[in-house]
Amino acid sequence: MTTTSADPLVGRMRPFGTTIFSEMSALAVRTGSVNLGQGFPDTDGPPEMLAAAAEALRSGANQYPPLAGIPALRQAVAAHEERFWGLTRDPDTEVAVTAGATEAIAATILALCEAGDEVVCFEPYYDSYAASITLAGAVRRPVTLRPGADGQYAFDEGELRAAFGPRTRLVLLNTPHNPTGKVFTPEELALISRLCQEHDVYAVTDEVYEHLVFTDAASPHVPLASLPGMRERTLRISSAGKTFSCTGWKVGWATGPAPLVSAVLRVKQFLTFVNAGPLQPAVAVALTLPDAYFTGFRDGLQARRDRLVAGLTDAGFAVLPPAGTYFVTADITPLGGSDGVEFCRALPERCGVVAVPTQVFYDHQDQGRHLIRFAFCKREEVIDEAARRLRSLA
Repeated sequence: MTTTSADPLVGRMRPFGTTIFSEMSALAVRTGSVNLGQGFPDTDGPPEMLAAAAEALRSGANQYPPLAGIPALRQAVAAHEERFWGLTRDPDTEVAVTAGATEAIAATILALCEAGDEVVCFEPYYDSYAASITLAGAVRRPVTLRPGADGQYAFDEGELRAAFGPRTRLVLLNTPHNPTGKVFTPEELALISRLCQEHDVYAVTDEVYEHLVFTDAASPHVPLASLPGMRERTLRISSAGKTFSCTGWKVGWATGPAPLVSAVLRVKQFLTFVNAGPLQPAVAVALTLPDAYFTGFRDGLQARRDRLVAGLTDAGFAVLPPAGTYFVTADITPLGGSDGVEFCRALPERCGVVAVPTQVFYDHQDQGRHLIRFAFCKREEVIDEAARRLRSLA
């Protein structure tokens, strides 16, 4: 075995390369484009949270916090889950604070999957899912979400059932879903629940957009862990980044039965060990904000969604309006496009706007080759300027 190969990266990770988000954000900077690619807000979070962070920095909360997170944040996470979703957690044993949801996902998959185990997931998927599954030596079993005649994404029940087998270890579910904006329906969740119990597998749910389900969505957000028989086999993941517009803080959490949370912590301690000491008290404050904050945040994003959907429609895209999240997907076929990567790489030079090609989030890339994703978690004037520029495509 040689140690002087041109690329020292292990073979299983070479297909991943630089994330599409880094590539497209760099392209936005280089071309001076409006960046509707990467899903980060361009405004700060609630002032109460920011003030609490400043106070924590000044008052000495700058050393290692406990591995599982400071007690105040773990208690706030537990209270938040009971308040909004009726889930009762022991903050001492059933809550773990992580370096964002991304670390929680990686630590969970590394903790639960042996080499060769299979993970059922839904494509398109957030790109870290595929990387984390590969790092663990596990195998993806993707089930494709396809837009129907009504513009809403759904999956085929037969395909989901076929994805389960003797090597299935867990189901990885993201709802509300990035990048499609889909909110899984109670009927879909009930099917997933039945299959998890029939095959005796774990469920890992990424619910970072839990508070971003719009008022015109066909279904509310329902945590899978709240369904009968699922609490003891489900690890639920969320974070502060999306709900409180602080994506750079990287404060997330995983909640679930004590054995699953313990497994996550035993891996996390060798990844980041701990994170964001002075920011954890601030997130604890944010989680206790009144209901008016959460509904106001949702309503503001819904108005910006509608603004961008109208702009994309005027520009000639076939738009698939989302039920939740930060994102809207659009079909480039009416504009003569057939390959999303090529379309997105050319878009900044054509009109000064950056989007993300959805096909990179699929194993079966042909299913999403004609779709691209735009983020609307931006100021209204930014969305309006992007819409103005995009109209030149029509």
